[in-house]
Amino acid sequence: MKTVSTDKAPAAIGPYSQAKIADNNPKFVFTSGQIPVDPATGIIPDGIEEQTRQACENVKALIEESGSDMSKVIKTVCFLSDIANFGAFNKVYATYFTSSPARSCVAVKDIPKGCLVEIEAIALI
Repeated sequence: MKTVSTDKAPAAIGPYSQAKIADNNPKFVFTSGQIPVDPATGIIPDGIEEQTRQACENVKALIEESGSDMSKVIKTVCFLSDIANFGAFNKVYATYFTSSPARSCVAVKDIPKGCLVEIEAIALI
């Protein structure tokens, strides 16, 4: 197993890695949940569309750092703080995950740092 770390996505804020590569054949990368934190400026304070865009950019940075690309994402798990944001979330999400990976999307009570969205992904390398 290999740990993936990049300064193009926010550093882990707890006892976990940004992503892990399962070094077998085929190889897979498993990202940790990404919240809308710009590594240079901090949490994106704007609404669901802006926060979704930043969370997707963070997932993309980890996938690319792992030697893969967004077209190879197999599965995502998405958490929303309010299911009423589902439509706006999907609008932005669809521009990043164009290969339509399998997905779970649920509303949860709280997301770290008071964010509106968190996304994790599994991709083929």
